[in-house]
Amino acid sequence: MTRGNFSLVQTSIQRASNPATAVGSFSGLPIKRETISILRQQGIVEPTPIQSAALPLLLKGQDVIGQARTGSGKTLAFLIPAIELIDPSRRHVQVLVLTPTRELSVQIDQVLTDLAPDSGIRSTLVFGGRAAGPQIASLRRGSQIVIGTPGRVLDLINRGDLNLNQVRFLVLDEADEMLDRGFAPDVERIIGHTPRSRQTALFSATVPEWVSETAGKHLHDASLVAIDQRPQDVPAIEHVAYDLPTDDKLDALRELLDLRGEGSIIVFGRTKHGVKKLARNLERDGYPVGALQGNLSQNARDRVMQQFRDGDVQILVATNVAARGLDISSVDQVINLELPESPELMTHRVGRTGRMGRQGRAITLLGPGDNAKWRILDKSLGGRIPRTVWQGAQVALSDDAETLAAGRPSTHRSSAPTTSRHPESQAQSGSRSVRGGHVRSAAPRVAPVQAGGSRTSVVCSSCGKHAEVPFEPDPTRPVYCDDCHRARRRSRRATTVRR
Repeated sequence: MTRGNFSLVQTSIQRASNPATAVGSFSGLPIKRETISILRQQGIVEPTPIQSAALPLLLKGQDVIGQARTGSGKTLAFLIPAIELIDPSRRHVQVLVLTPTRELSVQIDQVLTDLAPDSGIRSTLVFGGRAAGPQIASLRRGSQIVIGTPGRVLDLINRGDLNLNQVRFLVLDEADEMLDRGFAPDVERIIGHTPRSRQTALFSATVPEWVSETAGKHLHDASLVAIDQRPQDVPAIEHVAYDLPTDDKLDALRELLDLRGEGSIIVFGRTKHGVKKLARNLERDGYPVGALQGNLSQNARDRVMQQFRDGDVQILVATNVAARGLDISSVDQVINLELPESPELMTHRVGRTGRMGRQGRAITLLGPGDNAKWRILDKSLGGRIPRTVWQGAQVALSDDAETLAAGRPSTHRSSAPTTSRHPESQAQSGSRSVRGGHVRSAAPRVAPVQAGGSRTSVVCSSCGKHAEVPFEPDPTRPVYCDDCHRARRRSRRATTVRR
């Protein structure tokens, strides 16, 4: 069978350029009534743009590369066709879904369970960090779908415990990472154990050109379904990069966490050791923090993720293991303490916030040593992220942070053009958490704006004196005069030194 041919199906939320294939409702698709009924019970009435464009192609048996932002419904776009083609009476693996992380595998399996509770379809989760025995036993009882990570999947194939010679549908979720250098060798070997006549689907928030080129070896007459959003449909994420005077970013991070709201925060580091050390230091300082990194046991990873989803842990310090696929709608803020290795990873990191119609905020902290790497990332991202000098957490967390940054560029700013999106402020509670998990009401008393530039007259939440600040304060957040702000910073430094 010849592979490597591609056609492009470019779609948008407004319309599909190929109206013969895109659909406006699930009832217009050849899928089981039970599936449509379950979707309705879950409040899912109309397909999302990626589902509308990809489902007709996949249900016809075509190969597809699907690109759409995080939170756009890609999981249902490949699980619905999987359910349709599986024969529950045949007790062999018919569908294989490969993911880069254990957490994403678990999440997909839960969506499958909710979508087909009484279908007779059995699934097995296959990933490392847990004993292989129960997974092997599940496979021997007969599973029609396997969802897992490449390492353990390949291990079970080599041991003779997983047979893929009757796989009819192969899915690579987060395809850009699955076909990158780290996973590619294992993924290539796994694909080699599946029939060449299979149907293949690749899904990701980003599809670099090299992914399409590499995928050409594995797909046949594939359609690239790329969702082209209207500006008003882009997630409301305010992202600003801040230049710090030194490479010590911990003080700035503490300032941001001291002014956090009630929503969850993900702080991204680079290495497993660095994330572990940072989480330990923040926990010692009294912050409600958990760590997610690859060296944790699976039970520990599951426990941290459940605590984060439940709100028991408000701050998650993580490596890029948390950047992909995780569907946590309550993440209000993403903080890049250290830069990712690629623009695609930056897109995935920032995509953890601003989900399900919520407003999100992303802050990237840049030390002097980050300039060269940032220029490369910023150029690859099209120069869309405003960059300015750090003036403290109060300014960074103000409603006008992105507008101020766009109008007051850093001396290190990339020459690439920038754009500024200023989403409407989301209403928030007047209660705010501070260090140690203590919650207090800290709404500043805001005096009328005085004439004379962009400064606003306020009453300091600490000393009660009148002061001026170079931003429009959020009335639900504390605001301090310059003297009190400096005193708070000195106090934090002293506390850190004593400990």
